[in-house]
Amino acid sequence: MNRFTRTAQRWVVFVAAVALWELVTQLAEASGAAMSFFFPPPSAIALTAKDLWFSSAFGKHILPGVGRMLGGWALAGVIGVALGILLGRSRHAMAYLGAVFNFLRSIPPPLLVPFFVAAVGTTNMQFPTIVFGTIWPVLLNTVDGARGVDATKVETARVFRLSRTQWTLGVVLPSALPKVFAGLRLSLSIALILMVISELVGSANGIGNQLVRAQRDYEPTAMWAWIVLLGVLGYLFNTVLLALERRALAWQPRHSLEAQALATGG
Repeated sequence: MNRFTRTAQRWVVFVAAVALWELVTQLAEASGAAMSFFFPPPSAIALTAKDLWFSSAFGKHILPGVGRMLGGWALAGVIGVALGILLGRSRHAMAYLGAVFNFLRSIPPPLLVPFFVAAVGTTNMQFPTIVFGTIWPVLLNTVDGARGVDATKVETARVFRLSRTQWTLGVVLPSALPKVFAGLRLSLSIALILMVISELVGSANGIGNQLVRAQRDYEPTAMWAWIVLLGVLGYLFNTVLLALERRALAWQPRHSLEAQALATGG
């Protein structure tokens, strides 16, 4: 199966759904149906999106929101991987801390938005909200990966008397990478959701801020344009992360094929 065929398979359902949406909304608009106001045709959404995305809103709302999201996700990733490897290779750490971590990750991050508003202020609460919500998938997946180091590798490392740094970076981290990337993919989706939720509450800028503004101004076309942007960003970030995962795990043939299938929709 060539690349063109795989690409066509991935997008045929999406294109058909958009075409059907366009047809139905155009017919509804022609008949004067009231619901056509809340479901504008994709062609109108595309025109509004072009005017919004490539205007001053790009620097004022899109870049700050995406920057907060990626910054919080990256910080959570660094802390989660470092702490996960440390705890995963400890014999007793998770026995004492496992219940605490499970309790904390069970708290829905949006419920902590009022706390972060009170603690750091409305304009600064987005970043800690994203970090708190995204750290747990990375941390717990890394712990699981660090625990699963093959016994043969452990014995080989002992024979060669590897230093702690060589052991961690050369054996534990590579063995845990598949689990780490699984946690990073999950946390990336959570980061996008938390970015919007945190911006819905009193933020001075951001995509969530503009989404609420469009809703309050009864501008459904603009509202849909921002929703589509979130979908586009989620797809692009996930695609880039999968490409990085394939490159980082190219030494694992089986995982490389699985990651490639995920990236191509195969």
